[in-house]
Amino acid sequence: MAAKQPITDAVAGASFERNEAERRAHELGVPFVELGADAFDREIIAEIPIELMVRHAFLPLARTEDGGLEVALADAGDIANIDAIEGLLNVPLHVRAATASGIEEALRMAGAGERILEEVRRGFEEQAETAVDDDESITLARLATSDDPPIVRLLDTTILNALERRASDIHIETRENAVWIKYRIDGVLYPAIDPIDRRHHDALVSRVKVMSDLDIAEKRVPQDGRFKLNLQSRKVDFRVSIMPSIHGEDAVIRILDKRYLSEEFADLRLDSLGFAGTKLEKMRKYIREPYGMFLVTGPTGSGKTTTLYAALSEIRTEEDKIITIEDPVEYQIDGITQIPVNEKKGLTFARGLRSILRHDPDVIMVGEIRDPETASIAVQSALTGHLVFTTVHANNVFDVIGRLLNMGVETYNFVSALNCVLAQRLVRLLCEHCKEAVEPSQRLLSESGLDAAEVAQHTFYEGVGCDVCHGTGYHGRTVIAELLEMSDHTRELILDRRPVSEIKRHALEQGMNLLRHSALERALAGQTTLQEINKVTFVE
Repeated sequence: MAAKQPITDAVAGASFERNEAERRAHELGVPFVELGADAFDREIIAEIPIELMVRHAFLPLARTEDGGLEVALADAGDIANIDAIEGLLNVPLHVRAATASGIEEALRMAGAGERILEEVRRGFEEQAETAVDDDESITLARLATSDDPPIVRLLDTTILNALERRASDIHIETRENAVWIKYRIDGVLYPAIDPIDRRHHDALVSRVKVMSDLDIAEKRVPQDGRFKLNLQSRKVDFRVSIMPSIHGEDAVIRILDKRYLSEEFADLRLDSLGFAGTKLEKMRKYIREPYGMFLVTGPTGSGKTTTLYAALSEIRTEEDKIITIEDPVEYQIDGITQIPVNEKKGLTFARGLRSILRHDPDVIMVGEIRDPETASIAVQSALTGHLVFTTVHANNVFDVIGRLLNMGVETYNFVSALNCVLAQRLVRLLCEHCKEAVEPSQRLLSESGLDAAEVAQHTFYEGVGCDVCHGTGYHGRTVIAELLEMSDHTRELILDRRPVSEIKRHALEQGMNLLRHSALERALAGQTTLQEINKVTFVE
């Protein structure tokens, strides 16, 4: 009986409140209403600010024929409150009495909590949007009329031009008699301007240091920093690395244009990166597995992280919790929890991964497996019901296996956890505005491992350069890849420690397409050049 006492007390309290409200209504000569789910009009409630209804403890019930409003109040005798509501709504009121708890419950059923949260969010966003930003935006018009020192104008113009040319990095290289400023566009360095006299080097690097809050006096050790600028009315982040060389200090400025990345990554999908055909179908199958490891490999700058983000973008839903740990977080994806590695503070991949597992994730992305501890935790995570996306630096899908096994990962656990391995590279695409058909030389065909008779029916192209591609002949990049599926027989070969050549032969028999084959398909389709694919893949 004791366990039922609180319920009995609650019922008694509600009954007492109702009796008192009815008695009070009778004294005032006001009708009493029972506020059920159908006692009020949600459309009317939606038209009145929720804060007003909560503050004055009333609930609109219905419109009346005289243009007034029928309302329920917790205290129907509070004339001052009624006058205040009439003044705020500017309509005559027809008062009804109700209990305070009934009005509160009715507002809750009408979605008051969600409306309050939405109004708070909207107010916060409006305040953030109207916040005053004192930083003047850097534009071509401002640079043309600026009175800033020449070195400041030079760097500002260089940065603005880099964004217009889609550069990912700005390189300041110091030579014996000159300083070169270069842009990295589509993975290749191009001179931004003619070389600058060596005597301007210190002023240029010092300007970069000042912008990045680095030590101007320190010139013997590397320094890392970052800064933000308003460029053409948008905020752009820059990451800076200063490195001493024999002729002076070199600088690399990495451009992190969040708005551009947000637009680019908003609808990022695997097919938009260049994956197609059966390879795309297989990848989409593996990224939707309930658990296991999806592993991507390739050198630095081969697009591994972008591929993983495209995979996450395709599978993310509000029902699943996706957490990533990266070094650093360069792309921000909506709906995903992202953790940056901070080794100076002790937040390593391994430590962060342990913490992630305590947050009950469905999908985990580990930016890179660098050490045995991270490898072991990632494999265990894949074995215990998590889908793990990660990367390892290796040249091809077969080298990954030896790389992880050499880290001390238990072989059986590793092959059981692994769903597939994807190796990839990026190749530049020919500019569609200026590419022209060419006849490749016999030497180029020989260097590419091709027989002239076998490719006679194919047309090869090269870019001659135009305004669209800024004279490079290329515009954009696409992915080439090879995918190793972990079939039962492949797992047996790895467990038996069979030679890589045997595992490779079996994979080819199962229809695997090697990196070189994927690259040749691009060249034969007229999307890139033989010179480009020879730069990123070996001739088999």
